[in-house]
Amino acid sequence: MGNAPKDIRLVCGLGNPGPEYAKTRHNAGFATVDVLAERLGISYWKSEAGCDVARSRRVCAGEPREIVLAKPQSYMNTSGGPISKLVRQLRLSPQEVLVVHDEVDLAQGQVRAKFGGGLNAHNGLRSIADKLGTRDFARVRFGIGRPPGRMSVADFALRQLKGGFLEEFELTAQDAADLVEACLDGRADWG
Repeated sequence: MGNAPKDIRLVCGLGNPGPEYAKTRHNAGFATVDVLAERLGISYWKSEAGCDVARSRRVCAGEPREIVLAKPQSYMNTSGGPISKLVRQLRLSPQEVLVVHDEVDLAQGQVRAKFGGGLNAHNGLRSIADKLGTRDFARVRFGIGRPPGRMSVADFALRQLKGGFLEEFELTAQDAADLVEACLDGRADWG
């Protein structure tokens, strides 16, 4: 297994569809992809293979390339189905896919790039690895930290964010988008 992906062509943000999930930690991937779409001047999304999909041309590592942004519209735990369908439709290899997801084992506000490796009990990642038949895809891990006290991870990840918590989350989405752009440009440190 190499420790870096091929040229990234598909950036998938993980989250849950619907307004009740929009401002939750679990939707870190959607928030990051929305920041990227804004930076790329994308306003047109269409439904494709069970995902909201947008396309843009961008210079990546000196070469113009089409980048596809995707937000699977199934729930997080079954996001592998729509993503694998889209990967087949686009005729990509798993090594050309980057998945942005929330990560409880990373401090709130931290972002890290990773290629392959464990799934860390993340049901969205497990679903993707199962459907793609490999763990060898790139990830941007969006740190949400561990829940306080005895709160369950699910309650923590799905709680609506307000005030300073929401501001910090939105700033982290900007940082995660910066890291995705570094991945696209071949400048990322793959931990």
